Amino acid sequence: MINSALPTSNEAWGFYGTSGAFADADAVWAIVFPAVLAATEGTPEGVRDFLDSRHGRHFADDVHNGIHAGLDLTAAIEAAITRWMGWTINRETAHEIAMPKGLPYLKGFVLYFSLQAQAA
Repeated sequence: MINSALPTSNEAWGFYGTSGAFADADAVWAIVFPAVLAATEGTPEGVRDFLDSRHGRHFADDVHNGIHAGLDLTAAIEAAITRWMGWTINRETAHEIAMPKGLPYLKGFVLYFSLQAQAA
């Protein structure tokens, strides 16, 4: 499989900037990017833009919480993906980002950012 990970466009904030506080940001990015891409079936641009967003910062916080709880990095990323895929888009968020209510949260945001990237 070809590595379709795109580099971050937001080294200071988002997932990349936040992950630098608990690990080597490049190493974490190389693990999280393909994991989120596979889980959401989004586009590489959508995954990058999600991870670079404020939502990506919150996702990094969730990964960090997993590490703090004793999980290794890969397990912490998988736990965060599972948690975010278990949450669903509510009516208010559906209205904000024009994604269907009930869609898994992580998938909805990656799809939103994928569509935004295609429109740009």
